[in-house]
Amino acid sequence: MKTIKLLLSLLLIGNSYMYAQKITGKVTSNDEALPYVNVYLKSISKGSTTDESGAFVINHVKPGSYTIIASYTGYKKVEKRIAVGTENIVINFNLEETESLNEVIVTGTLKAVSRLESPVPVEVYSPAFFKKNPTPNVFEALQNVNGVRPQLNCNVCNTGDIHINGLEGPYTLVLIDGMPIVSGLSTVYGLSGIPNSLIEQVEVVKGPASSLYGSEAVGGLINIITKLPEHAPLVFADNFMSDWEETNLDLGFKAKVGSKAHMLTGINYYNYSNPIDDNNDNFTDVTLQDRISVFQKWDFKRKDNRLFSLAGRYFYEDRWGGELQWNKSFRGGNEVYGESIYTSRYEIIGNYQLPIDEKINFQFSYSDHDQNSVYGDTPYLAQQRIGFGQLIWDKPVKNHDLLFGLAARYNFYNDNTTATVTADEVTIPSIFVQDEITLSEKQRLLLGARYDYDDRHGSIFTPRIAYRFKPTQDDILRLNAGTGFRVVNLFTEEHAALTGARDVIIEEALEPEQSYNLTLNYLKKIYSKSGKIFTLDASAWYTFFTNAIIPDYDTNPNQIIYDNLDGNSTSKGLSLNVDAIFGSGIQASVGATLQEVSQKENGIKSRQILTERFTGVWSFSYKNYPTNLTIDYTGNLYGPMRLPTLGDLDPRSEYSPTWSIQNVQLTFTGITNFELYGGVKNLLNWTPNKGNPFIIARSHDPFDENVQFDNSGNVIPTQENPYALTFDPSYVYAPNQGRRLFFGLRYNLK
Repeated sequence: MKTIKLLLSLLLIGNSYMYAQKITGKVTSNDEALPYVNVYLKSISKGSTTDESGAFVINHVKPGSYTIIASYTGYKKVEKRIAVGTENIVINFNLEETESLNEVIVTGTLKAVSRLESPVPVEVYSPAFFKKNPTPNVFEALQNVNGVRPQLNCNVCNTGDIHINGLEGPYTLVLIDGMPIVSGLSTVYGLSGIPNSLIEQVEVVKGPASSLYGSEAVGGLINIITKLPEHAPLVFADNFMSDWEETNLDLGFKAKVGSKAHMLTGINYYNYSNPIDDNNDNFTDVTLQDRISVFQKWDFKRKDNRLFSLAGRYFYEDRWGGELQWNKSFRGGNEVYGESIYTSRYEIIGNYQLPIDEKINFQFSYSDHDQNSVYGDTPYLAQQRIGFGQLIWDKPVKNHDLLFGLAARYNFYNDNTTATVTADEVTIPSIFVQDEITLSEKQRLLLGARYDYDDRHGSIFTPRIAYRFKPTQDDILRLNAGTGFRVVNLFTEEHAALTGARDVIIEEALEPEQSYNLTLNYLKKIYSKSGKIFTLDASAWYTFFTNAIIPDYDTNPNQIIYDNLDGNSTSKGLSLNVDAIFGSGIQASVGATLQEVSQKENGIKSRQILTERFTGVWSFSYKNYPTNLTIDYTGNLYGPMRLPTLGDLDPRSEYSPTWSIQNVQLTFTGITNFELYGGVKNLLNWTPNKGNPFIIARSHDPFDENVQFDNSGNVIPTQENPYALTFDPSYVYAPNQGRRLFFGLRYNLK
């Protein structure tokens, strides 16, 4: 009997293979064989990889209907429907390159152009880039962009800003859909609460852009471009959590409203309510947060395809940090120290093309920001309203691509500090012009200038020039020169002025800062015979500042002194990005920046505080197509930076060590419309308390009840306070959050 069963089994197996067929074919691109391409059947874990001649074979395929996919990083994925019967199948693919360098960008010249054709170098980051290391906000996501560093400014409230090429946060302008509504008081919060699923791309310009965007675009700008409703998923959701009990949820949907409108809605909710004190100073290592943001965007169909879009966002956050025993009953008191911030803000953004023959757009935005906060027993109550409108006329004439603009910006700011006796209210009108000249097929020249008038400072003129030379299809050389200016709003930008026990000293009426910049950029694309693609993007820059306003932590360790620098400051450096596509699902990106940011006053040159000498970022990805698994390894590396210590007796290190944050993630995409992902953040478990006796000075005495001062206001060393310190949480340069596991689920219905 056993023998009969064995024979029947062998017969069935043989019969199944008799009807299992073979799929063969070849994959090419531009009539050339493409090796190392992944070819697989969508519904089953069966596939192959093309050889050096571009040929592939998939054996033992049972009869039935399948979707066969040819996928190769750097090329557009191709899907074909096939029916497998009793005969072998031959099927060929021709893949088109995605031309990532041809992405459409808008930030560099205020109009949509190919990235290859733009005379202004613009870096573009897609949602896929940010998915490699999922974060609850764009602020944290930027940690893997070369030359860009999210900087925390307070160990207690964890507010921060974005540094570009070593320059402090106030030098970076943040835009949403090209509108400068995120500035001043809202800079800390503008990069929070935008659902990542709504982001089409993030564009980064390094270097002054004041000739187009006005004040605050001195060091560079970040433009967050949201999806068009018609291009977004029908329904999407993304939820992840960590073993620190963080929870982040993105939800959204789109709908067609009538015959002439598309609507897109997104909701982001983030919660972290688990006080952790791993460094044992009785203070929260990470600020607790409860945040919700609702975003909605409308696109309207109009005659002759004229544009009309309208978007709005509401943001509310309750965050606090401080001593572990703090609760809201202690808010604003001097018994238990806590920093509590309530933020309520709304934004409106619009773009309307006028119903005339000429291409003229009216762009507008408005934001209202209300902050109710206390830092220990010091209240900070502030309101900021920003209104912005501009008319842009896009006028091509033969070899000239002209752009004319009229703009006006209304700023209102008021707070309860002694620095703001009356509300600061100003309207700044502006006019700008830009001419992009096509000199030849290989050469373009851009000339631009902007004129602003500020009642407080008079006329401000900011010109710029950009030259692009394209000797071959795979080489681009760009030379940019320009100026920038920045009108300072001190307390809206410097949260260090509100936290801790340092006194804030403003020695003079602060004048606008002015900058002069020169940037050289070279971009090259290399194709190997084996199908590998390499992209090199190198830049060198030099920026010179006059009237620079740099907080002085050194003259008196118990003070932060603000004045215009009697001298100059400079930022200079080199950066290199290398992107590589190796095939077989392997992709890598590596970037490095060397920089020197310094100031010179009274003939003495000093290194700027909280500025690293070098940085590095990397991302390595491998996708195994048959198993639908992708592994991502991302990280960054930062060189030493000078830190704000409290004098010669302070035992904390004057310079930070070289430090790195590294992450790994595994993603499974084998279920239709779903993605499951998980991994480890901060693999090395690195935190800034390593090698330091403490991070927050005198955390046991946050109201300085036991600190003694001499007649000049200097701290006196005592037996209880041998290092002559005051309470100070501003010694911060890196996230204070250790290793943690995370897991998430995405759903997209298109």
